[in-house]
Parts: sequence; C-alpha cells; structure tokens
Amino acid sequence: MTEIAFRAAKASDLPAIVTLLADDPLGQHREDPSPPLNSRYWKAFEAIKADPNQLLAVVTEGDEVIGTLQISFIPGLARAGAWRGQIEAVRIAAARRNSGLGQQMFEWAIAQCRSRGCDLVQLTTDKERPDAHRFYERLGFVASHIGYKLAL
Repeated sequence: MTEIAFRAAKASDLPAIVTLLADDPLGQHREDPSPPLNSRYWKAFEAIKADPNQLLAVVTEGDEVIGTLQISFIPGLARAGAWRGQIEAVRIAAARRNSGLGQQMFEWAIAQCRSRGCDLVQLTTDKERPDAHRFYERLGFVASHIGYKLAL
C-alpha cells in the first residue's frame, strides 16, 4: 500500500474533488462532476487559492485523491479576538470509508488550525448525516449550536 499524504489541493485535483463531493446521497443532487467541469467550480477554486484564510486540502494515496476537506480560518472579535477553524466539505472515497482515514484527516486538519493559532475548531453537518454526527462526537466535537441557512 502506498503512503497517505495530506496537501493543499492543486488545480489538477479539482475533478477528483468534485467527484468526491458528488459521491453520497446528498451530494449527488448538489454537485455535477460530469466533464467538462462547470466553470463555477474553477472560479471557486481560484478564489479559494487566492485567499490566505482558505485551505482546500486533499488526501492522496499515490496519485489518487482519496479524501478532501476545506478549512476556513476565521478571525473574530468574540472570545477575546479568537480565530476559528471552520471545517467543511469533508469527503472520503467510498472504498476508503470506515478505514480510519476520516480520523486521520481530522487530526491533520485540527493540527493545521492549531498551527494557525485558532482557539476553536467548528464544523457544520447536514441533519441527514447521522453517521457523520456520531463520528464527529467520537472525535470530541459537541453539538452546541443550532445553524440556519438561507438559500439565495
């Protein structure tokens, strides 16, 4: 087995990332990995790469992208000027789920947040993902808030 590596995403990873985002019951209705990739994905990727407070990351095994997540580093006045790490868009290749890779990804992501001086790591997860809820709670996350969204 090839070694697993964590790194910032490159443009060449984008089709694999979108495929991962689409590969679950909720994502299949939200994402479109068909080629050619929608230009909105490319524009979003460029905006993320240009923002020093964004980290779109991939997990690779050899040349294959097997996981992804995005961390937003958010400055704030609350909590005495604390920085937060917001983890979103977490996906693991179907064949690698329940292998311990998710825990490795979060350990890596939390270390990135620590290295950036964050005092808090937070995430949101869809109500329709009870397995993810149990996973996050096993990692020590607490469901302490209620989140709301407004589609525009």
